[in-house]
Amino acid sequence: MKKLIALFALTAASPAFAAGGPFLSLHNTNFVVLLAFVLFVGILLYAKVPAKIGGLLDARAVQIKAELDEARALRDEAKALLASYEKKQKNVAEQSERIVASAKEEAMAAAAQAKADLKVSIARRVAAAEDQIASAEQSAIRAVKDQAIAVAVAAAGDVLAKQMTAEGAAASIDAAIAQVDAKLH
Repeated sequence: MKKLIALFALTAASPAFAAGGPFLSLHNTNFVVLLAFVLFVGILLYAKVPAKIGGLLDARAVQIKAELDEARALRDEAKALLASYEKKQKNVAEQSERIVASAKEEAMAAAAQAKADLKVSIARRVAAAEDQIASAEQSAIRAVKDQAIAVAVAAAGDVLAKQMTAEGAAASIDAAIAQVDAKLH
């Protein structure tokens, strides 16, 4: 039966039969086109083509929805990742600022310590130089005193030698011995 309907549809749709005449005649092109269209729609409905097309469209809609959901998830993940990287960048910038500030403080402290150490070193050197100067002064004073004593003793020896006689020398020696004897006992 299907073959017969198909054969009728093919022969009825040929241009030789669609020449003109009354509307319900196979010689009228409008009627032949109408029959062919109705037959075509019937075949499509018999083969359940609209349901298949609907199923394909539904499957495509589900696939598109899944792709949109995946795109939203990827967008949300990208936003979270971007926020994470921005936070990390901010933390790194703050940490680098702290490191720079700490390095500046350490450099200032080191400079201040170096200045203090230099002042202490200069003070020690000045004190050592003053001690050396005082020691040299005392040494020079002792040397001058020793020289003055030596000169005075020599002068006194010359004066005594000129004024002293043998009897005066003997009396002076005896007096010195008596003095030593009195101090020792």
